[in-house]
Amino acid sequence: MTDVPEIDLTDPAVLADPFTAYAGAREQSPVARLVAPGFGPFWAVLRHQEARAMLSDPRLTTNEHSYRRPDVPEHCLPYLRTMSEMNGAEHARLRRLVAPAFTPRKAAGFGPRIEAIVERLLDELPAEPDLLAHFAGPLPIEVICELVGIPVADRPRWREYGAAIVAGHGESFKDAIPRILEGATAAVARGRAEPGEDLISDLARVMEEDGDRLSETELITMVWTLVMAGQTPTNLIANAVAALLSHPGQLAALRADPALMPRAVEELMRWCGPQLLTIPRFAAEDLEIGGVRVPKGVPVTASIAAANRDPRAFDEPDRFDVRREPSAHLGFAHGPHFCVGASLARVQTGIALGALLRRFPALALAGEARHMPDPGTWRLTSLPVSL
Repeated sequence: MTDVPEIDLTDPAVLADPFTAYAGAREQSPVARLVAPGFGPFWAVLRHQEARAMLSDPRLTTNEHSYRRPDVPEHCLPYLRTMSEMNGAEHARLRRLVAPAFTPRKAAGFGPRIEAIVERLLDELPAEPDLLAHFAGPLPIEVICELVGIPVADRPRWREYGAAIVAGHGESFKDAIPRILEGATAAVARGRAEPGEDLISDLARVMEEDGDRLSETELITMVWTLVMAGQTPTNLIANAVAALLSHPGQLAALRADPALMPRAVEELMRWCGPQLLTIPRFAAEDLEIGGVRVPKGVPVTASIAAANRDPRAFDEPDRFDVRREPSAHLGFAHGPHFCVGASLARVQTGIALGALLRRFPALALAGEARHMPDPGTWRLTSLPVSL
């Protein structure tokens, strides 16, 4: 049996550079034990092949214990149970109903509307902006409002809600949840009564051959899911700008050949994607991963930070290369719970970076890009730049 290393998620070295910290453990064992105050030990799969297999293994399932539920009013709770907590037939049914609205073709078709939002936000930038606060942060919630059909007059409030959700804690986070659900309820009612060119209208029209369709609660939950998932483009765009500005050769290559952008987005998601750990799964029985016994009931996560830098899967994995062939990275997870909005996140990130680099050829860091000490998400506290 392989000796299993232990990683303390409060260790300053792990928080400052999880990629290096996990790399050492990954070369020792395919699985590590993670420890943190307030949590029992849980297991992290560190190698790419084993992580892909784990994320597809039906013996490992998500549930309500995979998430730390916010303290919200009782009436909000039914809307907070998303597809991510479901498994088997229940999950497959919802996935079938919503997937047609999130295809690569649909995402590309939405591109011009994203471009308009991106250009407006860039027009509004102050002379010395914090790109996280002034651009990467508000962009996803603006896109979600456009996607869902939130009235223009309500969007300034939704931008506040989005900022609260990105923060991830505190009174503003807790207070934003019922407000988001109220707005989602109104959007669903409009989408059913007066269908338009928006996601909710599309989803409200979807009906399978057996007559199954999304309920009102499921449609409202989908809006909540989109708001929560909006953190991915926020942090990916900010991480991407910091990475490009600190790798001038890669930045120059991308400026010289904008057609590299789709490939660059994939490499950025692999090299500095925001998600460090997947949502925990729970072992339904004793099982073995990479020669390591995992007991029944123990939570198991995939270390995306480790798997996406695994030399068994990627040549020179620590090298950032916008020309790298598109890879089977795990930035959007894998298996049944692969991110349904991945195509939209890719399109949004590519448009945002393309416009930013095109409009500001002298873009440069104007201070240190500091990362939040967060063991689950690789994200910046701010991104000061000079235009």
